[in-house]
Amino acid sequence: MSSDSIFQEEKNPRGIPKAPFIANVEEYLGGPDGEAEGPLKRFQDAIAKYRYMDANLTQRRRSLEEKIPDIKKTLSMVEFLRDRREGKDKSDDLDDDLEDDAGSGDSKKPLKTTFELNDTLYAEADLEDTDTVFLWLGANVMLSYTLPSAVALLQSKLGIAQASLATTIEDLEFLREQLTVMEVNTARVYNWDVKRRREKRIAEETAGKNA
Repeated sequence: MSSDSIFQEEKNPRGIPKAPFIANVEEYLGGPDGEAEGPLKRFQDAIAKYRYMDANLTQRRRSLEEKIPDIKKTLSMVEFLRDRREGKDKSDDLDDDLEDDAGSGDSKKPLKTTFELNDTLYAEADLEDTDTVFLWLGANVMLSYTLPSAVALLQSKLGIAQASLATTIEDLEFLREQLTVMEVNTARVYNWDVKRRREKRIAEETAGKNA
């Protein structure tokens, strides 16, 4: 029996195979004289694959947990700019209604703020009134979006990242259960083989004494 055939039948929604629990070791090995070395090696190969998947998913989880707060901060800022501009637009409309040809005065004053250059360095800036923002989409890729489009994009990215994090955590929990099952299987087969060899040796020694 190959390790592939062991893990074909049942999988989780992302295709990670479920590990079977070996309830009857002797029956699984094919009888009291069944060979244990091959199954033990296949079990170790399966454990190595599970651990490899676990390492990859752990790295993915760490990356998502770093990315999600950044998306939230960016979304919060863009929503603030959108709401501020929408408020100004409403204010301008009201000014136009009340003062036929009068300007809106100081309604377009730039917003003073600070922004992060790196983990410990911040700088001050004046934010001019604008209806567009530039968003980093990847390595060396920045695009201009209108404020509503930027909000929609960031909300979509946040939802996808949060869903991905939830499934990653679910997969990690599933993987660790399968690792535990395979480690238990390995210990059971190994202990059964040790016991069988000891009983066989004792029987041979007894037979030798009685000969």
